[in-house]
Amino acid sequence: MSAVAYAVEARSIHDALQPILLLPQGQASYVAALRRIAATIVLFDLPLLAVVGIASYVLARISVRPLAVARAREERFAADAAHELRTPLATIATVAQAARAADPQEQQRALEAIAARAIDASTMVADLMLLMRRDDSERRLHEPVDLGAVARAAVRELTGRATPIAIECRVPSDGAYVIGEERALRRLVGNLTENALRHAQRMVTVTVDLNGSQIVLCVDDDGPGVADADRERIFERFYKARADGPGSGLGLAICRRIAAGHGGTLGLEGRARFVARLPQAPA
Repeated sequence: MSAVAYAVEARSIHDALQPILLLPQGQASYVAALRRIAATIVLFDLPLLAVVGIASYVLARISVRPLAVARAREERFAADAAHELRTPLATIATVAQAARAADPQEQQRALEAIAARAIDASTMVADLMLLMRRDDSERRLHEPVDLGAVARAAVRELTGRATPIAIECRVPSDGAYVIGEERALRRLVGNLTENALRHAQRMVTVTVDLNGSQIVLCVDDDGPGVADADRERIFERFYKARADGPGSGLGLAICRRIAAGHGGTLGLEGRARFVARLPQAPA
């Protein structure tokens, strides 16, 4: 019974017992009863109210914490995106200003530089949009995709470029099928292979294999590998082991997101061996 209920009950009893309360014995009994009621309130109601208040505060903090974490993550994402986009945009502005008083040949080179930086900025925006998608967005297209064929196509495209690095591709002859989106899987293989090409000395190896109920994609290179301190940080958005290194620092983060979107994982095994494990498509 709450304190308000006690007060109402005491008032009603007081009115009913008014004649008796005029006597000394009645007044003493009434005072003793009020003391018992007050003691009950102090011993039971106040601790209960304190416990309820503390529990409500704790539950409120627990409920708000995910929102605060999400807010902080969005603010960090926006700040990182603005910082990274500032570089190509500043380059475009600088080149455009310098080209205003240049000769036609310099202006042509300036236009090519501006176009290249604009493509870089556009690519970065597309990458950021991909990272903002939900983890399961790549599963919107449920279709069997031969990851081996995707790997062969990616290696064939990269081999056609002028690069001194040799690329070896080993895939199953009878296919290695996963359920997912082919475009995203091409992005996964392409990003991993391009990352290996930037760090390899002579050779990059792309392998697709079956391991039980999983399709395993391995991209390995003979470069110096990743330092122990950077093994997990390389999968963070905008992180680059070298601040002046190539790329935007989004490629590996996108690869991990794509792997997770297909129900798989992506990690670094060894010094320079990136391994993606995806569920095999049902027969």
